[in-house]
Amino acid sequence: MKDTTAHDERLAKMTFAYVYPFYLAKIEKKGRTEDELLKVIEWLTGFDKEKLQEQIDKNVTFESFFNSAKLNPNAGLITGSICGYRIEEIDNPLTKQVRYLDKLVDELAKGKKIEKIVRAEK
Repeated sequence: MKDTTAHDERLAKMTFAYVYPFYLAKIEKKGRTEDELLKVIEWLTGFDKEKLQEQIDKNVTFESFFNSAKLNPNAGLITGSICGYRIEEIDNPLTKQVRYLDKLVDELAKGKKIEKIVRAEK
């Protein structure tokens, strides 16, 4: 996939604090909880509730957010389409990481079990 530079830059400069309430609203509308959202975010990034709140309070960009994260080694198992993009075809590493997070939130909102969302090697 060939993402445009402008698209990649827009994602890099977007703040996690701006997007988090949208993630939360999406999953809560479907009957899921913030604790479940925190579990999938922690699985992907290594940020527990306290560290995640620090990222929100600092109003960090996605670029800083993912630079500070310890990405789960199984994150590469996240595949499929999200926001019109096939994750496995995204070339820009940061854009791919943001789409990983989007995909996990989407799966949570669609009712997928946490155990299935947090991928493990087969």
